[in-house]
Amino acid sequence: MDTADPGETTELPRRFEHADTDALVILIADMLQRLITHNDQVPLSPEGLTRFHSRTPPAISVLEYLRRIVKYTKVEKACLLITLHYIDQICARYPRFMISSLTVHRFIIASIAVSSKALCDVFCTNSHYAKVGGTRVEELNLLEREFLSFIDWNLTCTRELLQAYYTNLVRTHSVPNAYKVAEASSDSDVEVDDEEAKARSPSRSPSSDSSRASSPADIDANEPTSPATVLKVLHPSGSVTPAAVAPTLEQSAAFAALSSKADSPCAVDVVRREKRAVLGDSVDPAALDSPRPRGRRRIDDS
Repeated sequence: MDTADPGETTELPRRFEHADTDALVILIADMLQRLITHNDQVPLSPEGLTRFHSRTPPAISVLEYLRRIVKYTKVEKACLLITLHYIDQICARYPRFMISSLTVHRFIIASIAVSSKALCDVFCTNSHYAKVGGTRVEELNLLEREFLSFIDWNLTCTRELLQAYYTNLVRTHSVPNAYKVAEASSDSDVEVDDEEAKARSPSRSPSSDSSRASSPADIDANEPTSPATVLKVLHPSGSVTPAAVAPTLEQSAAFAALSSKADSPCAVDVVRREKRAVLGDSVDPAALDSPRPRGRRRIDDS
């Protein structure tokens, strides 16, 4: 399969596991090439240099490089897609890091080597990955070490997140309407998807299910999927910025608890009641709002 023709629409399976590997490679290469085209225009500062930077861009294109890796390593589709998640993680932790023509090839081979070891039962040796990727095994070992440090050893993600990346790749291809995700062909397909989703996720009440999509394929095309750093958002000024990442539930809960302790009326009322119980009803109301004394109480204080 080659790049898509402008006048034709290629229908792809709903699930990324069923997609043709070469079609997936074309989608990923298309997204990476758009990212490279923009980032190559950004001046490179000494602070932004990493081990992934080459002196000159390799002669092989991103598409052919990915095809070479697929041909000689038999890499899994999940390992290809999770490369996008790794880019998101690193860009969030190190904003100065950019995927460019100088970094993309080394990043890809390091990502494939790391993800294959984390996700697959069978994988190649580093000497084989180095030979396929066109680098020395000693250099790949160093790239792998720096890669793991960059992503803080967070090597896995959910199947639903990979599906969301797949859906976004199809939707945002540089050739409009070149690809589309196939609709459910029969009720049996939907039933199989629902059963697999139930087996992977804990049981939920019917009320909670009604407010959530049953599968990533049911997500509205206009709704943002997170994270989405690699799928950049173009502003009217022409600049490219990563999509905003909402705080996690744990962060929101911690912030709410901290705020309630200091500022909520409920907390203030509790303090007032405690002071009134100790000082009596005849106390000046202004004294109820005074801060509590800090430090030790002297023995001779009465």
